[in-house]
Amino acid sequence: MRAMRLRTALVTLVAVASASLALAPLTGSPAGNRPSNASGPGSIGRIVGVVPLLASADSSGAGYSPAQIRVNYDLNALYRAGLDGKGETIGIVDVYGSPTIKADLVSFDRMFHISAPPSFTVVRPAGTVPVFNPSAPDVVSWAEETTLDVEWAHAMAPGARIVLAETGVDEVEGTSGFSQIVEAEKYLIGHEHVAVISQSFGATEETFPSKSSLLSLRSAFVQAQASHVTVLAGSGDSGATNYMLNVNDYYTRRVTGWPAADPLVTAVGGTQIDTDAAGRPTQSPRVWNDKAASPLAGGGGVSSIFSRPAWQHSVAAIVGSHRGVPDISMDASCLSPADVVWSFLGSKEVSSECGTSLATPMFAGVVAIADQLAGHHLGLINPMLYKLGEKKATGLVDITKGDNTVQFYEDGVRHVVVGFKARKGYDLASGWGTVDAAQLVPELAGKPVPT
Repeated sequence: MRAMRLRTALVTLVAVASASLALAPLTGSPAGNRPSNASGPGSIGRIVGVVPLLASADSSGAGYSPAQIRVNYDLNALYRAGLDGKGETIGIVDVYGSPTIKADLVSFDRMFHISAPPSFTVVRPAGTVPVFNPSAPDVVSWAEETTLDVEWAHAMAPGARIVLAETGVDEVEGTSGFSQIVEAEKYLIGHEHVAVISQSFGATEETFPSKSSLLSLRSAFVQAQASHVTVLAGSGDSGATNYMLNVNDYYTRRVTGWPAADPLVTAVGGTQIDTDAAGRPTQSPRVWNDKAASPLAGGGGVSSIFSRPAWQHSVAAIVGSHRGVPDISMDASCLSPADVVWSFLGSKEVSSECGTSLATPMFAGVVAIADQLAGHHLGLINPMLYKLGEKKATGLVDITKGDNTVQFYEDGVRHVVVGFKARKGYDLASGWGTVDAAQLVPELAGKPVPT
């Protein structure tokens, strides 16, 4: 069965010329918690309804604009100092890609007044990619994912070069699809000299045929570590649970997903943010958990495959003897979505989207800026993140509210998977919390921001 892309929800589609939205509540469906038009993980995913227009939303859509997100994460001070990812390359891997991604990035930049990247390259190092089929839900869904990944990595680090690697085989849990992704990532590391790789896909560890079949797919991460490339992955969008092999039902116990659980990867969890019209926070961020549309929450828990890495020894009382995720968190809630622009279905649309597939490219931009300041690639940042967390670094914004407990219905039976609560310091709902980029970038780089 196909592995689950991590961006779970197309929150709303809004024509650019549209002047109004029909509002609908976010509600779950007891009959499997899945809308009738969802055809699996390669579809548009769970269409969870139209999010009510945020007071802070840009007029072009229902979600946050880049300008608001930049204020929320304190990025503008870095831009003023000339730190925007210049000289660095962000690598993105997506199945199928999007036939209109280059034009859509231009439209996104024009709409939100962002400079074009120094270069944007699309490569296909793992074989041919099928011709775009607008009638194929999987293909359309991956085009959405591609658009989200590219536009928001660029929005955060507008001076960075972007390389999108498209693959031609959809994911199948633990086997088909992942080998092509690994090949594409190796190409990005060896030929494009990327500083950071953003991954917005994953599979529950228990759905792999065997532990060895999962471990055999780690070669790109080993190469990344040797080449000082940072690899990121979303921690998942189903809270403390995740999909079973049929990619329809959920495990009724705690599980985690790979590649986020890999110790060579930085796992990015989800938060909900609230800001005013300018993007200034109006209340503290909290763990992403859209309970009205459960299970729709930031993934977090402990791996069943990987033992606790040395850099997590300081949080052994929380993670136990296994790798804990996430490590850090960014905006992912469907109640605080972000706008993307796409046209692969023939007309230009603004889609407000959510999930840790939003959080991951956002954080990729922050890492690229830290690489620029450092003057070299930081590589695996987890050891440094945990040192900063132990020191209560100002760049890490602690999250102490919320949890990733989820509930769902299967065959008319209600299930509750009790997750983890946010607490002071590290926790399995938000990691070390979220970021103040103006503080975290110099802390990661080990250099002050130039004045």
